[in-house]
Amino acid sequence: MDTTLPLYDDAGLSRVLCVVAHPDDLEYGASAAVARWTARGAKVSYLLLTAGEAGMRSRDPEEVAALRSAEQRRACDIVGVEDLVILDLPDGMLQADLDTRRLIARRIRQVRPDVVVTQPWELKVGWGLNHADHRAAGIAVVDAVRDADNPWVFRELLEQERLEPWGAKELIVVGAEPTHLVDVTGEPLEKGIASLQAHQEYLAELGGDFDVRGMLEGFTAELGASAGVDGITHALGVAVHPMD
Repeated sequence: MDTTLPLYDDAGLSRVLCVVAHPDDLEYGASAAVARWTARGAKVSYLLLTAGEAGMRSRDPEEVAALRSAEQRRACDIVGVEDLVILDLPDGMLQADLDTRRLIARRIRQVRPDVVVTQPWELKVGWGLNHADHRAAGIAVVDAVRDADNPWVFRELLEQERLEPWGAKELIVVGAEPTHLVDVTGEPLEKGIASLQAHQEYLAELGGDFDVRGMLEGFTAELGASAGVDGITHALGVAVHPMD
């Protein structure tokens, strides 16, 4: 682990848009950063590309879509997110195609965020082989951030929907090789833990003894120690990509 990672300067954040594939994707660390940002006055919006309806083998997808959407709403409430949009793209078959890019670009132009947050698109990530939907979501977000700022791409967004182009300043990827750390010590981490625990029925379906607290406290403590800053005991690693 690089012990010289700088702290991410989030002092000026006003609006953040988080875009991921499924309910619960943001709760494996990112929601702790979200809790920090909302507590500091930022407005954070979530865009989920699917309802995660294919995520529970023992239950019908229509039932699961409603259940997981409700669990995500509870998770959002815990970390101070009021703006939640869940699309109906097919879980397990997500594509980084033009339609997906258009949907994300539209939401970027509507929210007008300083920063867009997403998940890694690499095949291999720290915990193993990455999910196909996660890879598709990440790639689609990278392209859509640029699309949202280009008046000549998806021209109907401007000409028919009157959505002016918008350029986010940065793209943040949670779960990729980090370039920066976000301090989530104390209440942000506690809220992040509670937000993952809100996905109670989904976690139960996964089976086994999944220690939510142990997992989130463990890796954030390791990164917190690497910060080498007094008062920081837990941190989230993020890859920050300037988009200007």
